[in-house]
Order: sequence, then C-alpha cells, then structure tokens
Amino acid sequence: MSGKITFTIIKPDAVRKGYTESIFDKIQMEGFRIIARKDTLLTREQAEDFYGIHKGQPFFENLVNFMTSGPIVVAALEKSNAVELFRTLIGKTNPQEAAEGTIRRLYGETVSINAIHGSDSDENAQKEVRFFFSENEVSF
Repeated sequence: MSGKITFTIIKPDAVRKGYTESIFDKIQMEGFRIIARKDTLLTREQAEDFYGIHKGQPFFENLVNFMTSGPIVVAALEKSNAVELFRTLIGKTNPQEAAEGTIRRLYGETVSINAIHGSDSDENAQKEVRFFFSENEVSF
C-alpha cells in the first residue's frame, strides 16, 4: 500500500517569480493537505547532502548552484497514495513534455529550471521530510 506522505520543494526559480502561493493553491485544490511548510535557504553543504545521490553526474554542480541561488519553500504533504498522485500533479521533469495543467508545464522553464521537486518514492519522501523537518514538526 502506498504511503500518505510526500515532500516538495518550490525551487528558487518559482519563488523568485512569485509562483509559490499559486503552486500551493493548486496542490491544495488537488486534495493534498499541507502538514508542514517553511521558507528556507539551502547552504552549499545542505544541497550537496540532499542531492548526494546525483554526485558524480555531469549536472550535479549546476544543480547545487541552482538550488542555493535563492530561497526555497519546503513542505510535507498528506494524501492517500501521495507520492504517485503528486508526481502526476507536478508532471514530467521537462516542462515542455509535461501534461497540460501540471505544475511544471505551468511554471517551469527547462529540465533544470522546472519550478518544483517531488519525492519519487515513499522511502525518499520520509527521508526528505526528515531532512528539513524535526519529529516535532512532522510525525509519520
């Protein structure tokens, strides 16, 4: 059975352009409940740790630079089958290939500058939530 928790980051491009509240409105209209949310700024060390799975990839340095380029908004979300349904809501990584009405299609620019991150598995959702939120802020 799929879990009820997923995680998202509104990336620096979307925050800079003022899309944060529109994105969260869309998320809530799709039935996700925001159980924790905060504005933050990643340090280089935090970004390298969070995206450590991609270390050694040609895009890693650009990803870290991008994710530390400005404020982000992180959130833990709740809904039955959360990860799968949220991945559908945000759309494909490349906004030009994302379905009409998806968050990346509406607010993303390129594969690298695509407005939003969403967990890709229940296991990663829990890890990502715990990366940004304490047990006092979010419980599973």
